[in-house]
Order: sequence, then structure tokens, then C-alpha cells
Amino acid sequence: MTEPSVALAEDPSWAALRHHGDAELVPGALDFAVNVRGSGPPAWLRDRLAGRLADLGGYPGGDDDEAALSAVAARHGVPRDRVLLLGGASEGFHLLADHAARKSRRAAVVHPSFTEPELELRRAGVPVDRVLLPVPFRLDPALVPDRADLVVVGNPTNPTSVLHPRAAVAALCRPGRVTVVDEAFCDVVDDEAGHTLAGADLPGLVVLRSLTKTWALAGLRVGYAVGDPAVLADLAAHRPHWPLGTLQLEAIRACVGPAADAELARIRADVAAERTAMVGALDTAGIEVVAPPSAPFALVRTPRGLDPEEFRRGLVRRGVVTRRCDTFPGLDATYLRLAVRPGTMVDELVGAWHAQAGAATNRLEGERA
Repeated sequence: MTEPSVALAEDPSWAALRHHGDAELVPGALDFAVNVRGSGPPAWLRDRLAGRLADLGGYPGGDDDEAALSAVAARHGVPRDRVLLLGGASEGFHLLADHAARKSRRAAVVHPSFTEPELELRRAGVPVDRVLLPVPFRLDPALVPDRADLVVVGNPTNPTSVLHPRAAVAALCRPGRVTVVDEAFCDVVDDEAGHTLAGADLPGLVVLRSLTKTWALAGLRVGYAVGDPAVLADLAAHRPHWPLGTLQLEAIRACVGPAADAELARIRADVAAERTAMVGALDTAGIEVVAPPSAPFALVRTPRGLDPEEFRRGLVRRGVVTRRCDTFPGLDATYLRLAVRPGTMVDELVGAWHAQAGAATNRLEGERA
């Protein structure tokens, strides 16, 4: 494993990979940039975590670790050796990058997608091939180089919101290759069981799950991996003692347990309803939705003929922040990602969009006159 050189750290493409939606936030503005649902965890989850505060004087693990492992294993119908608890999916990407460096693997990352995997692979000195999917961003396994013995793909993919067929993702798996599937948003897609590979017995498969988005736990860092036990054992062997704290273990146990199932079903239904309403409002307003969204966000295009950077900055001045997408390989500044939000917020977004488009068009016409 190698640390990034100063030259790499200062490389503009490196900086782009490090960019995330929280960097867009502006106090007081409407947030369409961050994909966390809500401003904090539900009351029952807060109370459950608060109930463990008195236990923070002891070291984590033990019964808590066993209970969290058992909860995830039961959720996906796998033995416990096929589960690795993580401090967020981002820790999984970090561990997998170091694994790839130790094993001298060559990686392929399917883009456009979440940039953290490639960032971590480059940090670890792993050679990376980019597989750039054209619009409408559907996965074709034949595009992945045969020489890649570590492949990363998102499902559903951030920021395109495209949900790939389960069979297409499974086709990437083969003996001798590690296939990493980022399923950070798969818990709220309409047909999770029909698309997830968590629990599938495929060679080299590692499915990463995040609990921070759906349950508004971004500040706690919780997630897990499900997959090939040999790969997971290698990842676990290179971690420090006590990798997760008591509150993280309690959160995992709570969010994948039966007590959360009914609420997760409600959240999934709410996301679907809000997404349908939002896409309808965007279509009616003439805002181009690039591909039918399956995740809690949608990829859109800025108005044609207008400067996309200025348009995005104009939205900010009008009190609306979006996620810029020129930091995602394969996309440019004309793409923006919009988190699914309730109707009143969408109405304000549409109003700001039209106001900015009108002002920019008038300015262009004035310059041409």
C-alpha cells in the first residue's frame, strides 16, 4: 500500500473524486444535494441509542458484536462468517482498496458512480480502469475488461439512480475476481429482493450496505458487508481492535432487526410516492430527467444553451442547493443530482429553476442585442 503523493493529492481529478454532496450545503438553503433522509434518526432509534450511553465506559464488542452480526446474518439469510460489520460503507471501500493492493489486483470501476471507491483504490496505488456507461447508464458486463480482478459497481447507482438487473451484476462475478456491489440505497428500492445480491453465494462477491442514508445516521458511520467469507476474513484481519463502538453496534442491531421492518416498509413507500410526484412535477416543468430513477434521487440536466455552472450557482443564490455532477467520471457540468424531497420543497425548486432560467435567458438575449 502506498500513500498518495503530493502531486496526486493536488491533482484536480483527485480533488474531484473527494467531492461529496455535503460540500454543497449553504445555511438556510433548501437541500437537494445530500441523500440522507431527514435531519436525524427517528425518535425510537434515538431513544435506543441514548439508552446505551451509560455503557460507554466499557470496551465495545462481546455480546453487542455477536448480536449485531446475528441480526445482519438473519436479515440476509447467511451464516455469520459471510458478514463484516463496518463503520459505514466508506470503511469497506478503504479496506477493499488495501486488500487489492496486498493482492496486486487490477481494478475496474463502473462509472458514473460514487467516487469513493476509485478514490480509495488510487490512494492505495491500485491501477484502475474506468468503465464509462453511456446514457441511459445501463450495465453491460461485456464492457468490463477481462483483466480486471476487482470490479466495483453501484446498484442502484449514485448519481444516475439507475437500478441494474440482478443477473447483469451477478454476471460480473467469477473465480479469482472480487466483485464489489455498492448497495447503499438498495434497502429503499421498489423490489429489493429482486435486485439485491446480498446473500447470494457467488465467488468473490462483496455487497456493501450503508445504514446512514435511510436512517439518518451519517454522523455515526454504520454499515456492513455481506459476501465471500474468504475475502471478508482478509479484510477483518487487517483492522485495529474495537473497530466499531457500542453505539454503532447498537444502531446496526436496531436498523436490521424486526423492530425496524415495518418502518422501513413505510419509508420505502414514502420514497416511492415522493419520487413519483417529484418526477411528475419536474416533467411538467420541462426539467429533463435523464433516466427513470429507482433510488431516492434523480439525475437531471440544466437548460440547454445556458452556462451550467452559472445556472447551478444561480440556484444557490435563489436558495436551492443541488449536487453538482461534473465530479463524477463520465458526467459534465450540465448534470445535477436532486435528492427526492416532499412536494412543497419541489415546488420551490421548480420556481427557482424557472426564475434562474428566465433571468439567464434574458441576459443572453441582452448580450446578443
